[in-house]
Amino acid sequence: MSGEPARRLFFALWPDTAQRTALVHATRAAVRHCGGRPVLTPNLHVTLAFLGAVPDSRSPLLGALAQSAAAAVAAQALPLTLRFTTLAHWAKPGILAALAPEASRSPSAVSMLAGALVSAAVAAGFSPDLKPFQAHVTVARKVLRAPRELGMHEVRWSFGELALIESRTLESGPAYSVVASHLLGSVEKIPR
Repeated sequence: MSGEPARRLFFALWPDTAQRTALVHATRAAVRHCGGRPVLTPNLHVTLAFLGAVPDSRSPLLGALAQSAAAAVAAQALPLTLRFTTLAHWAKPGILAALAPEASRSPSAVSMLAGALVSAAVAAGFSPDLKPFQAHVTVARKVLRAPRELGMHEVRWSFGELALIESRTLESGPAYSVVASHLLGSVEKIPR
């Protein structure tokens, strides 16, 4: 990088407060048992494509990229719905995650959207994380042990838009803010 100012950015499905609260209630016992640090409710989201540090001069390209991917989501698949039905303890990164297994499988609309975003980012010269997409929400970090029970009451999240998110690291932990939103199945950008 040239020393130009940059921001850590990613594309995500950004839930509303009611959706986040439902997931917190469904995972509360497991989070408490795992010995980890709960993710703050306002930070819960589904990452579709992590872009990393993006120079400010390249950020405007992301709008067209997002609009193209958002328009590619078939209108009949809207709103995108995720069904979180189970938990997973990923020991190496030390996290507890709520999983939406159906959305992780290709050719689900969510997995296709994630794939389209990553492909478009690579084609535009960005360096997104290339790990295979798995629809999940991190609910706890620094997890010490797997909870006794990895089942959970089903929680549904629905989305009609795609968000570009900035990630900042503060002393109190990560802070996320929506930079831009794009209606799915449309080329329209939602004003912020």
